[in-house]
Amino acid sequence: MAAAVVVEAGSPSQFEELLQKAGNSLLVVHFWAPWAPQCSQMNEVMEELAKDQPQVTFVRLEAEAVPEVSEKYEITSVPTFLFFKNSQKIDRLDGAHAPELTKRVQRHAASASFTSAPESAAKEDITVRLKKLINAAPCMLFMKGSAQEPRCGFSKQIVAILNNRKIQFSTFDILSDEEVRQSLKTFSNWPTYPQLYVNGELIGGLDIVKELEASGELDTTCPKVQSLEERLKSLLNKAPVMLFMKGSKQIAKCGFSRQILEVMNNTGVDFETFDILEDEEVRQGLKTFSNWPTYPQLYVNGELIGGLDIVKELKESGELTSVLQGKQ
Repeated sequence: MAAAVVVEAGSPSQFEELLQKAGNSLLVVHFWAPWAPQCSQMNEVMEELAKDQPQVTFVRLEAEAVPEVSEKYEITSVPTFLFFKNSQKIDRLDGAHAPELTKRVQRHAASASFTSAPESAAKEDITVRLKKLINAAPCMLFMKGSAQEPRCGFSKQIVAILNNRKIQFSTFDILSDEEVRQSLKTFSNWPTYPQLYVNGELIGGLDIVKELEASGELDTTCPKVQSLEERLKSLLNKAPVMLFMKGSKQIAKCGFSRQILEVMNNTGVDFETFDILEDEEVRQGLKTFSNWPTYPQLYVNGELIGGLDIVKELKESGELTSVLQGKQ
């Protein structure tokens, strides 16, 4: 088989044609922009993936040049990757995360192609995968659709209950993976969906969750969502030196963040970063919490140091390294 290539979609009609041609095979679309360097890097990653996964259709779509498609799928930043099967969106990845992109391509491609492995080996593999999935978060909900877009009445009801009780949970869309959908029913000895798991143990479906809610036991059974203030305090103290910025250590997504990264890297002091573009709640909440209206924001031992201008002043005065080390 010839090596796959990355295809350009320059119009809505071209995009729809590619969707139709892909059929039940995996199609991955990179919404990109020529002005964003991280997009160029992810284009290179896609080229390599296309060589390794010739059965997958890889598409590049310039987000601003084809606004009809970008608006339809609510593309608000680049790079963004959408995954399709049977013309239906099954997954989304925002940001330049090459390892995660590779992992998701491999997972979705594998679920679309059945190998000739022995049946016992296949069963063992799916069992291992199911155990990983049900333990992927302390509270896991296997449902039709996502928490944002439930695709059946039962899933919609259980999501509403969990949200109303402020339960912290993650979801898996069984419609995106037929193997998981069928195998989990046997694995859990529970024939219907949704299914709720806590710490890897099956709690039950919608009726059980309703009973637990009515008795007041749901609150003690499932982990609760942290308040925004608790979450912010936890993030501020995640590392001795925390930088809240647009982008990451590897790829800054604005000029101010790029400048502060250069200064920080030259100090030789270890620091961690948080990408505010990936969490709107943190992005808005931290401005109020810290009473500092702009980004980037630098914290040492949970205390705000300031933004780019403050960091530059500390560098010029020779104080920056000692401040970062918590000596001042």
